[in-house]
Order: sequence, then C-alpha cells, then structure tokens
Amino acid sequence: MTLKLYELVGVEETRPFSPFCWRTRMALAHKRLDVTSIPWRFTEKAAISPYKSEKVPVLLDGDHAVADSWAIANYLEDAYPERPSLFGGAGGRAMARMLNWWGDIAVIGGVFPLIAADIHAHLRPEDQDYFRNSREPRFGKSLEQIAANRDVAVEGFRKALDPLRLTLRTQPFVGGEAPNYADYILFGGFQWARAISDFALLKPDDPVYAWRDKLLDAFDGLARKSPGYPV
Repeated sequence: MTLKLYELVGVEETRPFSPFCWRTRMALAHKRLDVTSIPWRFTEKAAISPYKSEKVPVLLDGDHAVADSWAIANYLEDAYPERPSLFGGAGGRAMARMLNWWGDIAVIGGVFPLIAADIHAHLRPEDQDYFRNSREPRFGKSLEQIAANRDVAVEGFRKALDPLRLTLRTQPFVGGEAPNYADYILFGGFQWARAISDFALLKPDDPVYAWRDKLLDAFDGLARKSPGYPV
C-alpha cells in the first residue's frame, strides 16, 4: 500500500518547503518507501483535523495516521524494521532525539529570521495573511523588519553551527560514514531555506556546505530535483 504524506506548499504545489516535511521525505527515501505527496497550505487545517493535527507532516499508512516528523521517524523505524535503519539502534535513536531539539532551536530557529519575508512571498494571499498574523506577534515586528539585518545576523547563525561543522571535519556525515536520521533532522532546515529563499546561509568553503551538497544528491537527487534556489 502506498504511503501518503501531507506536506506544506505555497503557490506552487510542486515546491514543498517545510523543514519538518523534508525530514520525513528523507526518512522515507532512506527506508526505500514510496510515498504520494498531498499538497497542503497553512489555511487548510480542516484537511488534516481528522488526524488530530493542525500542522504537517502527517503520514497516512493505510488507516493509520501519524503526525509530527519525530513521531513519523519512530513509526517508520518500528513499523518497517526490515528496511534500512534510520537510527542504527537504541543509542542512535536517543542521540537523534537530542539533535531533534538542537535542530529545531539552532537550525530552524536560526534560519527563520533570515528568510521570513521570502516565505511570505511564496504564499497565496490568504496564506500570506495567516502567516503574517501568526508570525509577526512572536517577534513584535513585521516580517520585513525581522529580515532587515540578515546580512549581519547570518554571521551569528553560521557561528552557531560550530558543533555540526567540527563534526563534519572528522567524518562525512553526522551519522558517521553514511547519513542517517540525525543528518536528515539538520538537513531539513537547509532544504527549507533553499526551497524558498535565494539568501546564502553558508559559504562555499564551509564543511556544512559540502555536507548539504551531498545530501542534496542523496537518493538520486531527491532534494536537489525539488524546486529551489542555487545557493
């Protein structure tokens, strides 16, 4: 039975851009599981409310629904144990749980102020209103003001990546010699930015840039083939 995945899009249905959905996309590819994408937008909450969620990703596996990228990763690992492991054992799963939080805070939290206005530009008018009204109060300023000093703020973001950068100087992937879910957690934030913004988060000589490039080419170029900017 084909799996189905609700994932966030804007005006273009072929441009999925949620960092959490990209974590799931990469996890499904790692597990060698086919999935049918169901485009979903911010104001279409009624479409996923039957699955007890207001956010994507939501994975449908037959009659079973799983919401939240971390919950989905654990479901895939347990429901398809014969497929390649996402974690490489209990210890890997425990470490990935920590990286899941670090990825939310350091990567996704660090990227958002840099691309906030660019996300808005890719949305339909009704979704633009929702996005602006739900995000601006968190910062106490407009989306344009949030991103106004990004040329300076990006340096702080790059510095915050030092734990990842130092790891990649001693091994090719966070997961070791080959990528695993720990890599996909962090990669999701960079693919989110690439899909929606032409702002350069990384310098070409950064080990993180090289790592991101390898993951763009993983699984026959799954992420690279998805619409995005050449940054």
